[in-house]
Amino acid sequence: MAEPEEIPGESLMEKIHSHTRSSSSSSSSSDDDKPSKKADSVMPAKDDDDVMHKVEEVLHKAHDSVKSNKFRIFGREKPVHKVLGGGKPADVLLWRDKKESASVLGAATVLWIFFECLEYHLITLVCHIMIFFLSVFFLWSNGSSFINKAPPEIPKVQIPEKCVLDIASALRIELNKGFHVLREIASGRDLKTFLSVIAVLWIVSVIGKCFSFLTLFYLTFVLLHSAPLIYEKHEDQIDAVAEKAWIEFKKQYAVFDEKVLSKIPKGPVKEKKRD
Repeated sequence: MAEPEEIPGESLMEKIHSHTRSSSSSSSSSDDDKPSKKADSVMPAKDDDDVMHKVEEVLHKAHDSVKSNKFRIFGREKPVHKVLGGGKPADVLLWRDKKESASVLGAATVLWIFFECLEYHLITLVCHIMIFFLSVFFLWSNGSSFINKAPPEIPKVQIPEKCVLDIASALRIELNKGFHVLREIASGRDLKTFLSVIAVLWIVSVIGKCFSFLTLFYLTFVLLHSAPLIYEKHEDQIDAVAEKAWIEFKKQYAVFDEKVLSKIPKGPVKEKKRD
């Protein structure tokens, strides 16, 4: 007769039972070594965690260094939202709230149409608006008793002193900075800055011939509401093009400096007296 075939499932179960019996028999002898084994098992885990943490730090620093070395317009290192000052003004310029940004731009467009296209004057518009609201509130206040309705609650408007002082102080600081920059440019210490400012002023003067002040102000307002948004969406592409343009500009400026600026005689530089 043929011997019965060995069932794989039974042989596997027998091996498992034998392994558990051997492990249970040796468990009593290994109880004394458990603390040391646990300590040995914990220490490599901690070492692995430390190594992984250090690797992540190195990768993070490398990523930051690569990101910081990347060319950015005006050498900025912060996000566009932070560069614009953050807060509500930056949210409006970057269209975080589309309804609010659209309402601000729409109001500016209406004012531009009134003053530029319809040739409305500012004083006339302000007087007409005041006449309208004063007439409405006056008639409402006197006619409320006849129509059995409460008179309108006209709010009391007061400008706080602290707000005015803060605005005046900030304006004074910015004006002093501007005067200091103009003084440094006029002193003849930095020829590159002088030529750059002259070029910008000349371009603005040419543009000013084509547009009125109000139209130029409105175009600047529209540009502030569109350029940051476009730059934020296509930041990498714009920075790449700007980097190429900047490199080409530096090449042309180096040629101009060698052929023209280096030949201009410079006066002696006076050393500052030290106390």
